[in-house]
Amino acid sequence: MASILPQVRFAVKERLRKQLRKCRHADLRVRYLIILNLLNGRSARQTAEVLRVHVTTVYRVAGRFRKDEEWGLFDHRADNGTAKMDEHYLDVLYRVVRSSPDQHGWRRPTWTREMLVETLRHQTGQRIHVATMSRALALVQARRGRPRPVVRCPWSPWAKTRRLNAIHGLIASLPANEVAVYEDEVDVHLNPKIGLDWMGRGQQKEVVTPGQNEKRYLAGALDVRSGRLIWVEGEKKTSDLFIQLLVKLWRTYPQAKVIHVILDNYRIHSSRITEWALKCAGGRIMLHFLPPYCLNHNKIERRWEDLHGNVTRNHRCADMASLMREVRGYLQRQNRKASKASRRAG
Repeated sequence: MASILPQVRFAVKERLRKQLRKCRHADLRVRYLIILNLLNGRSARQTAEVLRVHVTTVYRVAGRFRKDEEWGLFDHRADNGTAKMDEHYLDVLYRVVRSSPDQHGWRRPTWTREMLVETLRHQTGQRIHVATMSRALALVQARRGRPRPVVRCPWSPWAKTRRLNAIHGLIASLPANEVAVYEDEVDVHLNPKIGLDWMGRGQQKEVVTPGQNEKRYLAGALDVRSGRLIWVEGEKKTSDLFIQLLVKLWRTYPQAKVIHVILDNYRIHSSRITEWALKCAGGRIMLHFLPPYCLNHNKIERRWEDLHGNVTRNHRCADMASLMREVRGYLQRQNRKASKASRRAG
C-alpha cells in the first residue's frame, strides 16, 4: 500500500467502492478513484497516469482523506476554509433523522431535506445547501422507506415483561412428555395483496385480480421443538375453526401429558364454546395468552409472513382451489424441511 495514505480496514474500502458505484458526479468519482488506487498499492505517480490527472491533485486529495476521511472528498474543505459537514454535524444528523419532526417543533409529520437543514442549523450553528444535505444523508446511511404501523401494548412494562418471562420460562423448562406450540390464524385472499417486485426500467408489472374476492382462513400451531406446522382450514374465522385446531392437536400428540398453546387475545380464543371445549379436554390443553399487541413474540407470525411472501402476495391463481393447493404445498414443503433439520439436530 502506498505510504501517503494510512492503512484502513477492509470495511472502509468496501464502503468507498459502494459509494463510487452510486456516485454520479464526475469530479467526485475521480477523487474516489484516486483514494481507491492508492489504497490498492499504486503510487501517486502511477495513480496520476492511470486517471490522467496531475500528481499534485493526487497528493491534495490524499491529504484531504488523511485529515477528514471520506467526507473530505465532498466539500473541498481545503479550499473552502472551515468545514461545515464535520463529524459532529454528521453525528447530530444521525440522531435527528431517526426522530420525528414534531420532536423538533415542526408540524409536518415527515422529514424533508429543507427541514433537516434548518433543524441542523439550530442545533449545530452550521447551514449547508440542500444538495449537500443529500450527501450528508448518504454518509449517515439514511434512506427513504415506508414506516411500519404498530400498536403499543396497553400493559405496563412490568406486567408485559412478567408475562413474557413466564412464557419463555415455560418453553425453556418444558418436560419431555409435554408439548408447546405457538398458535395464530391467517387470512388467504383470492384477490392478491400487492407487494414489491423487481422490474425492468420503464416497466410496471401487472397482477391480474379475479375481481370478486374470496377468503379462506387457516388456524395453525407451530411446534417449538420441531418447527413443524399443524393447521386446519375453514371458510370463517370463528371459534369452530379454533376448536378444530385444538382437536387436531389432541390427535397429533396422543402421548403428550399437556399441550401448551401460546396465542394472542383474539376473541375466538376465549369464547364460551372454546372454554367448554377446554373443559372437555380435562386440562390436557392449556392456553397461555401473550400480552396484547405483541405480535413479534408469536413465532408463528414469521411462518405466515413467509407464506405471504412465497405464495399469496402477487399470486396469479385464477380460483381459490388452485390458490389453496399452492398454500398447502408450500406448508408441506416447510414441514419436510423442519423434519430434516430436526433429525440432523438429533
